[in-house]
Amino acid sequence: MVRYYLGKMRGAPAVRPRPPWRDALWSWLGAFLGMAGVGAISEQSFSVQPLLMIGSFGATSVLLYAAPESPLAQPRNVLGGNVLSALIGVACWQWLGDTWLAGAVAVSTAILVMQLTHTLHPPGGATALIAVIGSDALHALTWQYAFVPVGAGCLLMLGVAVLVNNLARHRRYPHHWW
Repeated sequence: MVRYYLGKMRGAPAVRPRPPWRDALWSWLGAFLGMAGVGAISEQSFSVQPLLMIGSFGATSVLLYAAPESPLAQPRNVLGGNVLSALIGVACWQWLGDTWLAGAVAVSTAILVMQLTHTLHPPGGATALIAVIGSDALHALTWQYAFVPVGAGCLLMLGVAVLVNNLARHRRYPHHWW
């Protein structure tokens, strides 16, 4: 029994074909336009710092533009998972402050809620954590954090994902909206 258990940890042989270079270029274009759009709008809208540019959007870009077929990259997951996680993160920060406990509660609760609402989006865990460990300017947003920057940034990136991913003949995005 122990041998079987330990044997599972070896994993299975990986069979990963290299993606065509054109796919890599489409992914690059989408990620560049999505992040550039978020950054440009942020710079125009906020004079203090680029509040729309949050770290979890980097991971969201990987899913939206490099793995658009993933269930975790569909609009319901991207928008719902990030906004719910942001709300949970803000609640944890307000309740427990800027502590390791608040971060742990925020991430674990965000995962629980995303699973129960069928909006699982891995960057949502980071979105919740950012609400706890973010800057004073981010904390000053309180509940608005969930809508601007998180909701607005997700909508912009989703729009770019729909436009760019469907330019390639062999790509289709989204696979489902809700």
